[in-house]
Amino acid sequence: MSFIPDTTTLIQFAIATVILAITPGPDMTLFVSRTLSQGRATGFASMAGALCGTLIHTTLVVVGVSALIVASPMAFFVLKLFGAGYLVFLAWQAIAKGSAFSPEKKSGPQISLFRSWAAGLGVNLLNPKIILFFMTFLPQFVSAHDPNAPGKLFFLGAMFVVLSIPVTAPMVFAAERFSTAMKASPRVTRVVDYLFAGVFSAFALKILTAQAK
Repeated sequence: MSFIPDTTTLIQFAIATVILAITPGPDMTLFVSRTLSQGRATGFASMAGALCGTLIHTTLVVVGVSALIVASPMAFFVLKLFGAGYLVFLAWQAIAKGSAFSPEKKSGPQISLFRSWAAGLGVNLLNPKIILFFMTFLPQFVSAHDPNAPGKLFFLGAMFVVLSIPVTAPMVFAAERFSTAMKASPRVTRVVDYLFAGVFSAFALKILTAQAK
């Protein structure tokens, strides 16, 4: 089939995908923290949102919009501001509202699956690490003169999603078990709230200092 890259390209892309998937980032932090505070279904909803964002990045690469964003320092700067601002908001929520599974805070509102999906989508779309990966790295796996380049790009984007699932899904399952074990320790739970807030803030700072290359 013309839209499937050669075996060497598939192997190289698979290795790159796994490395990116296991690297801690805002996406991973979000769906693990949502699992801890809201449950496994919410965590998977956030993960699904992030994976949908991956398909959008692939589409942008295919139509050439992503290259335009990278070429515009102002557009990239605005994108970083939105991404960093959103992560700061999530950090503030972790500190101000705490985790919904805390025995001392049972009145916390349950976040809908759609909102969790949207949060995962938003964090993924505003994550410069993912943006730069798809805009500068994905195109390297196809030739600009290949008439089947669009199909191959879409195939690689879908492949990225498929390979990311077995890497990220175990983290959601592990977080759920960890959540159950932590319900008996509100103090430790609060420490985790501050830990996630610190991680979100750190990624916000990283986004603000990211440079388009």
